[in-house]
Amino acid sequence: MKGLKDKVVLISGTAGGQGRAAALAFAREGAKVLGCDVKVAEAEETVRMVTEAGGTMRSIQPLDLSDLDNAKDWAKVAYEEWGGIDVLYNNAGSLRSHGPFATSTVEDWDLTVKYELTMPYVTTLAVWPYLVARGAGLILSTASISGHLEFLPLRTAAHGATKAGVMGLTRMLAAEGSPHNIRAISISPGLIKSPTTARFWSGEDEAHTATGIGITANIPMGRPGECEEIAEVAVFLASDGASYINGTDILVDGGVSSCTFTPISGN
Repeated sequence: MKGLKDKVVLISGTAGGQGRAAALAFAREGAKVLGCDVKVAEAEETVRMVTEAGGTMRSIQPLDLSDLDNAKDWAKVAYEEWGGIDVLYNNAGSLRSHGPFATSTVEDWDLTVKYELTMPYVTTLAVWPYLVARGAGLILSTASISGHLEFLPLRTAAHGATKAGVMGLTRMLAAEGSPHNIRAISISPGLIKSPTTARFWSGEDEAHTATGIGITANIPMGRPGECEEIAEVAVFLASDGASYINGTDILVDGGVSSCTFTPISGN
């Protein structure tokens, strides 16, 4: 992809799922990737996979980016290793609150806000000076279809609220970053097959399986997405080909947001 060779890309949450797919995709295009995660063995496996594929990657683990000092240390590694930062991909998150609103707790709400909204804010705060010094850059953040609508039969009030917040933060960052040639974009995946959603496909729990079937039935394309499909969008958005895309959210949801019912074949 034009414009990614030797770019320094920081990706949070690279132990698996969309983060691992992104690390592999960016490294494939010649970027130098710095990852991190709280899961040590899985994060190290991602580094091994990238390296064996011929890419360049370092990773810091275990690392909790909701702490500003940790985030600053992470950014400093990239600067000391490669001289600057070009892309921050706020991929990591942790949905702690789900189920009916009436059964939700303040504790779960607070944890969801911490790891899905405060964490990308904190990480961006740590990386911001390096992007300003570079005179260009991209802040890419993972939002969600849940930030646009309630993705029934899932019930995720806190998740939806935080992801809507990520989209709002993205718009503010785009406005403040433009004088420095810093873009900010969020990606809103729909239902994606990943370790996080594995419970829907494992068949181990009847209720989870029913939820997975119910959600899939409302996807016009008739299937969940793959982590690699999100990673390819991220790679494009970081490339020169997307240089005029800024301050917006990119929905990658198989068409869920385009209709309020499941299309019937042939109609």
